[in-house]
Amino acid sequence: MTSLSVGVENRARQSLGASSDPVYQMVARTVAQRHSGGGVLVDVGCGNGKLWSFVGDRGERYIGVDVVRYPDLPAEIEFIPFDLDIGQAPLPEGFADVVCAVETIEHLENPRAFMRELVRLAKPGGLVVITTPNQLSLLSKLTLILKNQFNAFQEAPGLYPAHITALLEIDLHRIFTECGLTNIQIDYTNCGRMPFTPWHWPKNLGLRGRAFSDNILCSGVKPSSYV
Repeated sequence: MTSLSVGVENRARQSLGASSDPVYQMVARTVAQRHSGGGVLVDVGCGNGKLWSFVGDRGERYIGVDVVRYPDLPAEIEFIPFDLDIGQAPLPEGFADVVCAVETIEHLENPRAFMRELVRLAKPGGLVVITTPNQLSLLSKLTLILKNQFNAFQEAPGLYPAHITALLEIDLHRIFTECGLTNIQIDYTNCGRMPFTPWHWPKNLGLRGRAFSDNILCSGVKPSSYV
């Protein structure tokens, strides 16, 4: 095992293999709206497989890919070990009806190469979905102003050095466009922490969207005529 692989494994383990329920609910909402059901769903950067409990019923086959196998990954999930920073996963081109990468791209060194791999795995007409920390929330903007760093990329447990690549909403849209995806859509968790407190914005205030969401989702469709 190379020192690079060890570094990737260490970053993966620091994430604990899971995100928050609002992130998975956001992905489930998008998959339900944009995928008619059936086929193969590939969860790239699957962690402990928590996404499976939210979208597993949307497909006939569910495959998880990650650099490490977490001990609590459900036995029902087909698992493929793979270093996402290096090369292509051992799956054929045009294999999946839905390709998801939940809170994964921020852990990797080359987001554009990673997106090209997600697109390679998707069938023509397939759906590609990623989520990542939202750098444009009020919390993240205030942290940047006061601390000169994005909130989710501070040097702290579970953040840096696990999180190394901060992407803005415009970056996501540009990368999806560069990769030839169409019908690009942005969504938010509508769940965010109030700046410099342990509390989240109260739901009864109706605060939603970019400013009040800790995480963002970008989805797009691989054209049927994709070359």
